[in-house]
Amino acid sequence: MNTKTPLHLWIVGVLALLWNSFGAVDYLMTQSQNASYMASFSQQQLDYFYAQPLWMVCAWAVAIWSSVLASILLLLRKKLAAPIFLVSWLGLILTCLHSYVLSNGYEVMGGNSALAFSALLFVIAGSLFFYARAMVNKGVLN
Repeated sequence: MNTKTPLHLWIVGVLALLWNSFGAVDYLMTQSQNASYMASFSQQQLDYFYAQPLWMVCAWAVAIWSSVLASILLLLRKKLAAPIFLVSWLGLILTCLHSYVLSNGYEVMGGNSALAFSALLFVIAGSLFFYARAMVNKGVLN
């Protein structure tokens, strides 16, 4: 079943790509320890970022880069976007597990404001997965 592409797919796809691209820039600037980008963080936050275990950095990379890929796949109307958005969501869950359960990320990164931002990320990532899955089920994504 091949369905006409609804306008909302283009809107969601472009917004998803823009949103996830901001995450990609954040990842790249943090991992490359870009001095001007990292200047806005406290020394305690910098120490936290630079001491993250490899599995956490890998989970963050998976979350970020799979979200960018899934956004592109959504715009290309590929059904692979849905499972890739799911991979991204799972990567985010792992990063939150590290930040809020296995380390002191809650305190270091700003307490409730950091938690609220992570909750927003969780809702957006989950929404993108469910949206893409719905578009697959409607035959919009092939």
